[in-house]
Amino acid sequence: MAGTKVSRALLLLVGVVLTAQLCGCTAYVGRGEGFSVEFIHRDDVRSPYHDPSLTAHERVLGAIRRSTARAAVLAPSHVRGDDDAPAPSTDGAVSEVTSKPFEYLMAVTIGTPSTRMLAIADTGSDLIWLNCTDDTGKDAPPPTGVFYPANSTTFGLVDCDSGACGALNDASCTQSNHCKYLYSYGDGSRTSGLLSTETFTFDDGVARHSDEAASLRVANVNFGCSTQNAGTFPADGLVGLGGGELSLVTQLGNDTSIGRKFSYCLVPYGLNASSVLNFGARADVTEPGAATTRLVRSEIDTYYTVKLESIKIGNSSYKPHGSSRIIVDSGTTLTYLDKEVLETLVEDLTKRIKLPKAESPEKLLQLCFDISHVREGQVEASLPDVTLQLGGGAAVTLKAENSFVVVQEGTMCLAMAAASQQNPVSILGNIAQQNMHVGYDLDKRTLTFAPADCASSYASAPAPSLSPSPQ
Repeated sequence: MAGTKVSRALLLLVGVVLTAQLCGCTAYVGRGEGFSVEFIHRDDVRSPYHDPSLTAHERVLGAIRRSTARAAVLAPSHVRGDDDAPAPSTDGAVSEVTSKPFEYLMAVTIGTPSTRMLAIADTGSDLIWLNCTDDTGKDAPPPTGVFYPANSTTFGLVDCDSGACGALNDASCTQSNHCKYLYSYGDGSRTSGLLSTETFTFDDGVARHSDEAASLRVANVNFGCSTQNAGTFPADGLVGLGGGELSLVTQLGNDTSIGRKFSYCLVPYGLNASSVLNFGARADVTEPGAATTRLVRSEIDTYYTVKLESIKIGNSSYKPHGSSRIIVDSGTTLTYLDKEVLETLVEDLTKRIKLPKAESPEKLLQLCFDISHVREGQVEASLPDVTLQLGGGAAVTLKAENSFVVVQEGTMCLAMAAASQQNPVSILGNIAQQNMHVGYDLDKRTLTFAPADCASSYASAPAPSLSPSPQ
C-alpha cells in the first residue's frame, strides 16, 4: 500500500518470500509455509489479566457475564431477514463487536527496532490497531503498551487514495493527504488515529521442525496507529481476525502462498495449557471426523456465519424457528440459540438427564443440575451428545464438555442461552468449540470442525511471560 516511508529491504531468512497486493506484504515462513502463535485465554496463568484471587468457578461466571455483554452487540440485522436473500456489501463497516468483554490474546512484535505488544485477538473484528504516541519516548519512561512510530525505520503512513483507506467506513484526510480513521465498537467505545504500515513479526510458538523459521516477518501491514481512545481498552490494541479487507487473515493471505486461512484449537477451561492459533498450512484441519460446511453471506463481512439446519439429541431433531444462520465466534463464551429451539432443547434434556435440578448462580443460565454427590465419570455418562446439523450435511457433535459447564462447586449448567430481542442472533461460542480443531478458509469459503485433544496435540512451546507492556 502507499506510504510515506515504506521499507523495501528484503530480509533474508530461511523460507519463502511472499508478496501481497493488498498490504504490500513480504512474508518469510518456514518450510511448511505456516506458523502458529499462542492463543492465550485472559484467565490463563500466563495472562497479565489473570486474577489469582478468583476461584476457577468464579472465572467461569465472569466469562458468562462477559458473554452476555458481547452477544448483546454481536447482532447484525440479517438474522431477522430471508436467509436466501442477497446480503448487502458492507466492506469497512463499523465493527459491531464490543471491545471490553474479550477472551483471547496474542503477542505481536512491531517495528524496527521491534516492540512487543499484547493485543486482543478477535474473530469478530477486522482492523488491526495498536496504541501509539507521537512522542519519541527519550525524555521520559515509556508508558506501558505503547508503540513509538518515530523510533521505527520501517513505519509509514497510508495515503487517502489507497484501497486500505477506502476499506474504512469512517475515514478522513489530513492536510498532508494521509488517512485518518475513527473505528467504533458496539459498546460505544472507539479508537482513532492514522492508518499506517509497519513490519510485524509473529514468533512461531509451535515449531514442528528444528529447521523451520522461528518467526514470520511481514512488511507493510496496514494497521491503525491509535492515539486517541474513548472507553476502556484493556490490552495494547486489537488484532482483527474477521473476514474483512483489513483483517490480519486477509492481509497475510492476499496473493500469497500462505492463503487466507487460520485455525485454532481451544484448550478446555481450567487446564494449565495455552490454546494455539495457526495460519497458512498449519491451519489445515486433517484430523479424523472432520466436518466441513460452507460460509454463508452475512450483512457484515467480518462475521463467520454458517447455516444451522437442525439440532439433534438422540433420535429427536429440532429446526430453528427464525433464521437458520449462526455466527461462529471465539470471543463469546456461551452458545446462543433461537429462544423457541432452546426451550425445546431444555425440555428434552430435562427428560433425558436423570440428575437432581439446581438453581443457576445469579440466574444466568436456564438449566442446571446438582452433581455434588455424583462421580465425575457418572456425570459425563448421564449427558447426551448434542449434534449440530450444518449446511452441506456437516454434523458437529457437542460432547458433555461442549454443552455443559460447572459454574460452582456441585452445580453444572447447560452452556447455552436464548437469543433475545436485545441479541437476536445465534452464536456458537467457545465452550462449544473446546477440544476441537476449527479451521477457517476464506479462499474456499469453508469452515471445518474436527474433534481434537488440544492440550496434547497442539501443545505450544515454552514462551516468555506475557505482558501488556513493550518488551
